[in-house]
Amino acid sequence: MLYPLFADLNDRHVLVVGGGDIAARKTTMLLKAGARVTVGAPMLVPELREWVRQGRIAYKAGTYQTDWLEGVWLVIAATRSRPLNARIAADGQARQRLVNVVDDPALSSFQVPALIDRSPLLVAISSGGAAPMLARRLRERIEGLLDPAFGSLVQLAQRYRARIRARYADLTARRRFYDWLHDGPVHAQLRADRPAHAEHQLMTALAEGAAPTTIGSVALVGAGPGDPGLLTLRALRALNEADVILHDALISEPILDLARRDAVRIAVGKRGGSTHTPQASIHALMLEHAQAGCRVVRLKGGDPFVFGRGGEELEFLREHGIAYEIVPGITAALACAAYSGVPLTHREHAQSVRLVTAHCQQSFNTLDWSELARERQTLAVYMGVGQLDELTRQFIAHGRAASTPFALIENGTLPQQRTLTGKLGELPTLATRHAIQAPALLILGEVAAQANVSHWFGELLGDPLLQPAFAPALADAA
Repeated sequence: MLYPLFADLNDRHVLVVGGGDIAARKTTMLLKAGARVTVGAPMLVPELREWVRQGRIAYKAGTYQTDWLEGVWLVIAATRSRPLNARIAADGQARQRLVNVVDDPALSSFQVPALIDRSPLLVAISSGGAAPMLARRLRERIEGLLDPAFGSLVQLAQRYRARIRARYADLTARRRFYDWLHDGPVHAQLRADRPAHAEHQLMTALAEGAAPTTIGSVALVGAGPGDPGLLTLRALRALNEADVILHDALISEPILDLARRDAVRIAVGKRGGSTHTPQASIHALMLEHAQAGCRVVRLKGGDPFVFGRGGEELEFLREHGIAYEIVPGITAALACAAYSGVPLTHREHAQSVRLVTAHCQQSFNTLDWSELARERQTLAVYMGVGQLDELTRQFIAHGRAASTPFALIENGTLPQQRTLTGKLGELPTLATRHAIQAPALLILGEVAAQANVSHWFGELLGDPLLQPAFAPALADAA
């Protein structure tokens, strides 16, 4: 078992033996820690030569000499010769120097861990040199859960530590204050990149003296189109911090499974032909739980501000003085197009993109059909599966050619994704023939034809390789 240790190398001499790319990477970390680095090698890669020229590092030219170890605290052996690395390790052991031999734990007296840097907060992961790739994978997973604002929060707490201890002499009260500092509005302001506001909140709380009460908040979070892999890191952090999750009907179970296990989940779905949660009820739930001091996540499919009523919910929160943040998500038009191989813009075919909703007749009455029917643009129509006949009629009536390509993407980014392609005049017939159901996104424009050649995810309906004429060839191949 290794003894975990964080070394203060500020203004201390460290030797790196080796002049290649690995030596440069190790030197970068040492410089960040404030070490006075000497690199010894016959030759240096350009990055190290530039640092020598700038005076950032010292350079010992030539082959390794034992006296290079004099006066140094740590040694990194980063040469390509194991015998030389073994000699450096033995010399270091004889002189009681800690030596790390890169990728050789048997020769090393200390290991460099996989590091998550939220300076001054550091999280280090080590497998004792037995499985460095696993340590790196664990680092990647934890990296996504640690808010980048933690570094600023630690710095702020460090500056005010003495005043906090003086104000809250009682340990229990001090712990409550730190809980508030870590979970409340100070951290939220730092996350929003408003350090002055965060410090003001802290100073006000210290001046008032009483332990601050827990204040609830709401995060409007975009869950993306359905594939959990498209969830943003900030959305994942919000789900892991949530006390209450108010989620739409289209949020997939794999996404909900990523949330904090003990969070209260409340379905507030809005799906045609089934149970409908009025918007006023959603507002009331956000207010109730936030006023109770909970961290609420309003989890919405796609992006909160693209046909998701996020604007209405934001106005409500602001009117009622509820702290909030907005975490954007990947909207369906971007995701469905990408998963079907359709570029929404193209120099030869489309110089603009329009996002349109066709949810109901009221939506139709507000659309400028003559503008939507113009060529050299891409239309992404949300919630239009139930209106395909009327959509087709209006587009053609206002000048869009019946031969215009379309791609109709059902369950975009999910394992059951299906992409139907064809020409606008055939859209209602083809959609009925293949029983396309909501949720589905319609992409209309010349770029939609790209799905026939660039499609890569899910089933492509009408793929010529699946037609009867190709059946004998497929059978022979089998």
